Amino acid sequence: MDISFVIVNWNTRALLLHCLASIYRTAEGMDFEVWLVDNASSDGSVAAARGAYPEIHIIENDRNLGFAAANNLAFAKMRGRYAVLINTDASLRAGAIQNLFAFMEEAPHASMACGQLLNEDGSKQNSIAPFPTLLSLVSNETLLRFLFPQKYPSKRKHYGGPIAVDSCIGACIMVRKSAMDRVGFLDERYFFFLEETDWAYRMKRAGWKIYFVPAAHVFHAQGKTVGGGASARILFYRSRYQFFDKWHKKAYFLVRLFVISRLLVNTLLNLSAVGLTFGSNRRFKGKLNIYRKLLQWHFKGCP
Repeated sequence: MDISFVIVNWNTRALLLHCLASIYRTAEGMDFEVWLVDNASSDGSVAAARGAYPEIHIIENDRNLGFAAANNLAFAKMRGRYAVLINTDASLRAGAIQNLFAFMEEAPHASMACGQLLNEDGSKQNSIAPFPTLLSLVSNETLLRFLFPQKYPSKRKHYGGPIAVDSCIGACIMVRKSAMDRVGFLDERYFFFLEETDWAYRMKRAGWKIYFVPAAHVFHAQGKTVGGGASARILFYRSRYQFFDKWHKKAYFLVRLFVISRLLVNTLLNLSAVGLTFGSNRRFKGKLNIYRKLLQWHFKGCP
């Protein structure tokens, strides 16, 4: 079999059905299977997916295992030569999978490839993720992309063909199964965020290459699978700290110190804004509440 689509779901029933519809609409004629790994949803996701697509393989977890662990369950059972990890908030445009598949077939040194992520209006999202470094943390990434476009490629530049990159945004990624077998599956210490970045880092250290294929277009309703607010940011901070602790231990303390310092500054600025507006501005109050929760989490030792 050529392709195994792997979808991890947690209470995103409508998004899941839209994602599945895009797979069956655009991958018609290809040799593929679909694996749905559900992290104990309570919104009827599994029943709806099974009713609409009875042929899909479903793994039902009794609790939310997170993104990495859930994907790994499907990787252990899939039959495809490639896995396509696709979020429920992503949907494929015509030709997306064919473009990724054709590229991977012609590039045996490539372990992973992603396409161009698009907003609903067709505008581009950043589809490429540089590996986290102390420089990228303390600097403005937009500025880095402007000053060093070769090192930090972005949506602002047009690419006529595939380019090698550090890693891909994880909304939709095609991964070679033989590379997975050599490097290993996703690191389950990551619950959500940066697990695909860590995977790409491991693959590059093992001699594989990662590519961005701009001709493959994927709609992405950014952020709808995880939501916003302090909880999502805590998940991201935890994963970023895990990445630095794993790969850049010497910079780990500096990263924590810088993040806490920046949170303190942002908290004080928003506190001042709330005071100056006599608490009437909901936006300032909302941001202040988020920064307060993030600081509390840090002061508790990032549990």
